[in-house]
Amino acid sequence: MVRTDNDTWGLAFSVGATATMVAAGRARASRAALIDDPFAEPLVRAVGIDFFTRWACGELDTADVDFPDAPWGMQRMTDQQAARTRHIDEFFAATQQAGIRQAVILASGLDARGYRLPWAAQTVVFEIDVPQVIEFKAATLAALGAAPTADVRGVPVDLRHDWPAALRQAGFDPTRPTAWAAEGLFGYLPPAGQDLLLDNISALSASGSQLLAEVFFSAPASRELYDAIFARWYEHGLDVEMDRLGYPGDRNDVATYLQRHGWRVTRTLLNELLVANGFRPHAVGRSTDETMFTENYYCTAVLPGGLS
Repeated sequence: MVRTDNDTWGLAFSVGATATMVAAGRARASRAALIDDPFAEPLVRAVGIDFFTRWACGELDTADVDFPDAPWGMQRMTDQQAARTRHIDEFFAATQQAGIRQAVILASGLDARGYRLPWAAQTVVFEIDVPQVIEFKAATLAALGAAPTADVRGVPVDLRHDWPAALRQAGFDPTRPTAWAAEGLFGYLPPAGQDLLLDNISALSASGSQLLAEVFFSAPASRELYDAIFARWYEHGLDVEMDRLGYPGDRNDVATYLQRHGWRVTRTLLNELLVANGFRPHAVGRSTDETMFTENYYCTAVLPGGLS
């Protein structure tokens, strides 16, 4: 499915379905006691994509849906979800310890951190996503009887539109330090959109703010790999187009770009995170596809001053 500048999506189609896919990974990781996300599985069930529901519930076998030794697939994605979920949870715990009481989750999808993490009193968590995603998640969690553990405020706006204005309207205070999370986002923005997003984050961040961003890359070889994997998923019942939803092409390196804006950055390679969490790393030099994954990293950035 080719992306366009003014396309729309929901959790059951187009790029929004990737949020359901990663939630299915979190649900599977929770079933294996690798993380604790009790809301992932019921949220995936509520979306209603049968293939992802079956994965979330443990009904699909890895051997049936994955290519042996491929650098990506349902099981590798699930392992990666476990590692990155722990990493981002730890990031928010550290920002809470630092005294930051304002958090923004960009493209929040089916993320339920506002309901499952132990936030400090008076913490406000802003969740930004398109209106139908915000409304669906809030309604589903309410129907489950889930209670937020912070002051969770949905900000229903497309990140390609004037989200800073919508964020301020929801009560965001740019004079207070903020903890920002951009998880699984940048590859689904055009290169110029990525720069604009980082510009806006920098403009809205008071001294002492912190950002955790996942940085992943796409290349013609990787698109061919994903096409082959998704074709196999279609054979096993996936009825949502998932291929070619990202924006390939040259883009600015996130960590370098943030440094130019005054942030102090630290890079954690995906492989480092996988090894630290007991998962097999991607092999360097074994194939073009595998090597591409070794370049993926997590950028932790701090704006000097303030509470940090």
